[in-house]
Amino acid sequence: MAKDTEPIDPQERFLEFFKIFKIDSEKGQKEKYRAKLSQLVITGKTSITINFDELYSFDQNLAEQLLNKPEEYLEYASKAAYEQLRIEDEEYAGKIEKIIIRIAKLLGKEALRKIGSKNMGKLILVEGIVVRATPVRPMVLQAAYKCKRCGTMMKIEQTGQFLKAPAVCMGIDCGKEGPFDFVQEESTFIDSQDLRLQEKPEDLPPGQLPRVLAVKLVGDEIVDQARPGDHVSIVGIVRAHAPSLIGMGKLRTFILQLEANSVELLGKEPETSPPSPEEEEQIIELSRDPYVHKKIMGSIAPSIFGNEHLKEAVMYLLFGGVSRSLPDMTVRGEMNALIVGDPGTAKSQMLQYVSRIAPRGLYTSGRGTTAAGLTAAVVREKGGSMSLEAGALVLADKGIACIDEMDKMRPEDRVAIHEAMEQHTVSVAKGGIVATLNARTSVLAAANPSLGRYEPNRTVAENISLPVTILSRFDLIFVLRDVPNKETDNKMSEHILEIHRRGISPVEAQIDTELLRKYVSYAKSVYPALNSEALKRLKEFYLAMRNASETEGSPVAITTRQLESLVRCAEARARVALRKEVTAEDAEAAIAIMKKSLEQVGIDLSNFKVDIDIIMTGKPKSIRDRYHIVLSVLIDMEKQTGIVERDTFITELETNHKIPRNEIERMISQLLREGTIYEPREGCLKKT
Repeated sequence: MAKDTEPIDPQERFLEFFKIFKIDSEKGQKEKYRAKLSQLVITGKTSITINFDELYSFDQNLAEQLLNKPEEYLEYASKAAYEQLRIEDEEYAGKIEKIIIRIAKLLGKEALRKIGSKNMGKLILVEGIVVRATPVRPMVLQAAYKCKRCGTMMKIEQTGQFLKAPAVCMGIDCGKEGPFDFVQEESTFIDSQDLRLQEKPEDLPPGQLPRVLAVKLVGDEIVDQARPGDHVSIVGIVRAHAPSLIGMGKLRTFILQLEANSVELLGKEPETSPPSPEEEEQIIELSRDPYVHKKIMGSIAPSIFGNEHLKEAVMYLLFGGVSRSLPDMTVRGEMNALIVGDPGTAKSQMLQYVSRIAPRGLYTSGRGTTAAGLTAAVVREKGGSMSLEAGALVLADKGIACIDEMDKMRPEDRVAIHEAMEQHTVSVAKGGIVATLNARTSVLAAANPSLGRYEPNRTVAENISLPVTILSRFDLIFVLRDVPNKETDNKMSEHILEIHRRGISPVEAQIDTELLRKYVSYAKSVYPALNSEALKRLKEFYLAMRNASETEGSPVAITTRQLESLVRCAEARARVALRKEVTAEDAEAAIAIMKKSLEQVGIDLSNFKVDIDIIMTGKPKSIRDRYHIVLSVLIDMEKQTGIVERDTFITELETNHKIPRNEIERMISQLLREGTIYEPREGCLKKT
């Protein structure tokens, strides 16, 4: 009876697990972990990963003991794996000292904010976003010390934060208390890295601030895997250490830290979640559908009614064009788009949807955003050294940064975006750190009209509080106006009320969100090139628009910036269908959406001609010409009389130059505001 209740040796049980655990494969059943151990020789690694659910199905009691006493049971598993490796390949086993066991896929995850004293010394799984990562640094595992008196070499195992020297010399005839020299060449080092893990926004309880947890990574296989901005799942042992005050000793309150055992990336990064063979088949089949563009547009925010042209632009933004690095410059492939709209036109919903679906998508609102938060901040480390912390545009590298309420940002903070939008880099020169970081980010921004509603008789630059330097960097600008329309309002009300009645969108997405995200990632590996037909069509459109500007006095309709935007749109459309070639059809679609954008914001409202200067300079050419006439007349009259009477000046412009009186008054007020002219005394004008 006593024999039956006798506990089984954990090491023996682990050895049995490594020997006999089988999985079903195409060729029948095979021993999974024996195969893994055999592969160590080929890969040259010293660690293997155990799936916790497989261990749990093999021996529930052993799996539970591993969670409660991880240090002890990981050691048993390590010894058992080494024993099995000696059977598989004795020669390789002789070259390495031990096998590190990594555990993955624990059955339940622990909420980051619930980790406390009950978890100390236990093995847990926690998910979060990496907000900071230190460089990889070597850490001493076994320190070699040499006695200065007798030359005896001693090796001391190292644990904890500080380097420990031997208490006394181990030499036969010595036994003195030092002094000792640390011998670097004889010591054993391992790579280590520190991370800061923050709660995911979706896990945050209402009204709470996100919590952070320090994570220690040790081992060549797990360091430098996660970068700031990545969503990760980390299995590790909860440790606690007491901070100490100089001259006072250690504090009674301890700080928790996670000693990582394994790290798994949870997507957001295009290359981290490649599609499975079944999904790849689905993607290729979908790309062959002649209506693939319509299907993808219909799957982008299906709960938002209408806005087809905006959804088309978002589709191009997600897929992006092709970046080109030339010897003297880099041509960006990522697109930027701006949505200007009346309140209640679902701008914020669209931005939040895009940030969720885009690989490495980030959402931020202009009011609570600073220049350092967008680009990079220089922070002081514990030791007094300075380090860089990545901002939103750097974290969204090769993804999309969605900036809501862009017009509410402070001008000095908004300037920080200029470089990132055109050059796709972020340059920092602060606190002794001079660095240029990559920010190959597409920007999708939203802004509200400065007067509450969009005024159609004012230019886009007058409607929103954004400088023209930013406006000219957007490939596409769309104006969403809330105009009453019986038919549209009827459909919109039915759509919204149906959402509230059923709790789901009445329009079914033809491609589910997860597949769409993988489709976008998969398409990024396609690099389409313009064929002769597409090239000809884009050239014809560009030249036709330029020719319309040739006559003297005509506005400039289009510039090379718009030509590059056209190419990006056409490449993105070809990418959607996974084509290696940009066809004439893609070029036509790019021209159509560019026309739509120019019509909405690039119309000179006095003559209804497309005038790109509205975006490039903020004023259409016709208005700039009138300003030129006003200033010329003022200078001529000033030469004759010295100071110009305001009423005489207005009469002269009205009579001889046929400019309406209210227009003249408006222009004089504008010139006074800008400081181009001033009033030396009331009712008189003079050029500054």
